[in-house]
Amino acid sequence: MLGILLLTTLVRPILADCECGYSTVIDGDVQAFTDLIETDFAHLSNIATNTDWVRQAFNVTSEKDRGSYGEMYAVDNMQTQVDPNSHVEDGQAKNGQPAGLSLIVKSSLVGDMVPVSEIDSNRTDILYGSFRAGMKLTNVSGTCSAFFWYFNDTQEIDMEFLSKEYNATNSSYPVNLVLQSREAAEDGFDAQGTPTFIKAYLPFDPTADFHEYRIDFLPGSVYFYADSQLLAEMDSEAVPTHAGHLVLQQWSNGNPLWSGGPPTEDSVTTVSYVKAYFNSSLAQRQTDYALRCHDPDAPGAVCSIPQTTATNTTPAGWFFTYQNNMTNNQTVSGQNGSGRTASAAAVLWPMFTVVFVVVGWELGIW
Repeated sequence: MLGILLLTTLVRPILADCECGYSTVIDGDVQAFTDLIETDFAHLSNIATNTDWVRQAFNVTSEKDRGSYGEMYAVDNMQTQVDPNSHVEDGQAKNGQPAGLSLIVKSSLVGDMVPVSEIDSNRTDILYGSFRAGMKLTNVSGTCSAFFWYFNDTQEIDMEFLSKEYNATNSSYPVNLVLQSREAAEDGFDAQGTPTFIKAYLPFDPTADFHEYRIDFLPGSVYFYADSQLLAEMDSEAVPTHAGHLVLQQWSNGNPLWSGGPPTEDSVTTVSYVKAYFNSSLAQRQTDYALRCHDPDAPGAVCSIPQTTATNTTPAGWFFTYQNNMTNNQTVSGQNGSGRTASAAAVLWPMFTVVFVVVGWELGIW
């Protein structure tokens, strides 16, 4: 018994901060989530090596897409604009382009299809969470830029930005907030006439700079934000109940009722980062959490997520991934994933093993 107590005493200090999750305040209540995905696209040199995201390549016909044109999703339409060792200042890479992942819609058609872009999270076990994306939206009319959570066409949470709706003369910049539902499916997947469609208006020009767009997904409720300012809340039976994944898109199919276009010049929406804090639907991930979370009330066991606001954008460049010992047993993957720092789990578990074996040997346990 003495040996076990001594072993626990020696090993316990190397366990991670945030071992019981990451918290934020939603509708006045503190909500904690067990898992994270953080990707700093502004310091990722090659999106092809990233292990947290999957670039999509597929075609959609105009008939299926309910547009004047089909869509051709291609991996070449997603490019990172900065070398991680180069200097980034005021959101600009060394080539003068916004630093981050470019989602491109091309103006030149391929047959009857518009070349477009989509990238999906590799994790498909995301059930409830707080999802944030730093984005600078295109100012080219005729596309739809989107940040959303998806399981299927009737379980989907969307933030969609239609560039044809922007009006700089009266500073009108809407964002379409949508819970796709069976009701929308029955109406030809047109959610605009359903109770879970809201057109909100941004208090800034989304094409002029990066801003953080956020979705908080809880059982029975979804909240939408821009720079932590609440845009809308939806409490509905249409709130999804199944695990899904995150999606970033820019597309056009010529449908005058939605995307418009195609654009008359190449259109670029840039994503500087994605930060997702969530619960996993996987039994193994839940077991991992139970093993590492010893005391959720202990100091540092649950870490508060810094909030980016209109007057404080510093948290946008802050990542748990880059801190020491804050992502234990999380799916961050160093330069292949977030862009810079090696996974804390990769460091901690070998240390745990060495201490466990050495102390056990000295105490005669083995």
